[in-house]
Amino acid sequence: MCPGYISRNVTGVAKETLSDTPITVVSGARQVGKSTLMQQLIRNRDARVVNLDDLGDRSAAEADPDGFAAQYPQGLLAIDEIQRVPDLLTSLKASVDRDRRPGRFIVTGSADLLSFRGSQESLAGRAETIRLEGFSQDELAGRIADFASFAWSLPSDKMPTDHPALTRRDYLEIATRPAFPEALARTGRARDRWLSSYAERLLSKDSTDITGIQYPDRLATLLSVIAARNSGEFVAARIGREVDIPERSIPAYLDALRSIFFVRSISGWSNNIANRAVSTPKVALADTGLAAHLTGVDIDGLETSVSSPLTGGLIEGFVVGELEKQRAWSEKSFRMFHYRDDYSREVDIILEDRKRDIVGIEVKASSSPRSGDFKGLRYLRDRLGERFVAGVVLHTGERSLPFGDRLWALPLSALWSS
Repeated sequence: MCPGYISRNVTGVAKETLSDTPITVVSGARQVGKSTLMQQLIRNRDARVVNLDDLGDRSAAEADPDGFAAQYPQGLLAIDEIQRVPDLLTSLKASVDRDRRPGRFIVTGSADLLSFRGSQESLAGRAETIRLEGFSQDELAGRIADFASFAWSLPSDKMPTDHPALTRRDYLEIATRPAFPEALARTGRARDRWLSSYAERLLSKDSTDITGIQYPDRLATLLSVIAARNSGEFVAARIGREVDIPERSIPAYLDALRSIFFVRSISGWSNNIANRAVSTPKVALADTGLAAHLTGVDIDGLETSVSSPLTGGLIEGFVVGELEKQRAWSEKSFRMFHYRDDYSREVDIILEDRKRDIVGIEVKASSSPRSGDFKGLRYLRDRLGERFVAGVVLHTGERSLPFGDRLWALPLSALWSS
């Protein structure tokens, strides 16, 4: 293990995949640590590493993708940034079809292999994808948290375990801190310069090369709007008018941002419990530290009443991000949604398992949870009955409190200390 290396919680899952699947794909945004994780996974293995960001390796792969894929049959071939040569995916498929031994290839990609331009092969049945994001809070603390499993086992008759006491300002600092390893190692103006350069390069270079979008300036404008209303519902017509982009073009621009892991979205949830449920997705930047940087606010600004909608959106986006990171290693299989109906009943986050049981989560930037914060959770509890496992209001205070049948108020730190 390298000095200063922070262990990634997906490592165990990735090792399992290497042991039983021919191709392991480590997918995620640039600069989240994919190459470092790959190096850790191939330690003590007979492996050869090639990087398609390198002009020589890329030229060889483009000239003879079949030969490139077959260059190291006696061991594991590790290919960094495979989205640079899409045709190589078809060659990997053909190679695996001839020899389906597990652990033959490990590849990293800074784009969604199922959606990026030029990809003709999904590798279905031959590959498993490990999604890697920036550091989670439990990784930074040197532990493995699983909030979903914790929420599904919340007691109905006693207080949950205590969690670390942090102030509202502590939480704002955590939520506005970038999760990219290199950015996290910097502070002040050096961090700001890194984040500005990161966004500029991805929007001006990768967005065009990977997605084919020809107007990166439009992407930049759209990204700024998403950051300003982080975790807000994404209505294409309204967004199009705001950024002066035709409504019909908005889905393609949003897909481009998603394909390079710049933003994430969660769909509306109805499950037939209400006829007036809204299906509009919520969209947020994948990294709330980058979102805060693009909006040009600091912690002091976020604490003012003028900025409170932005504060709430950043905190909610942070919670969604932590849950998404943990989903990669959670013992509980779940999907994530949000809920709102035409009667103003809403729940910020819905976790649904394979039995279609749910845990509802409200996120509040305030430090004092109130009974009214549970309005949407109570509605779902009463409509769903036994399918409603628990309702949680995550807040920026210090105390865990019961609020009735299967309802709890918990500090945000429960996300990574559970």
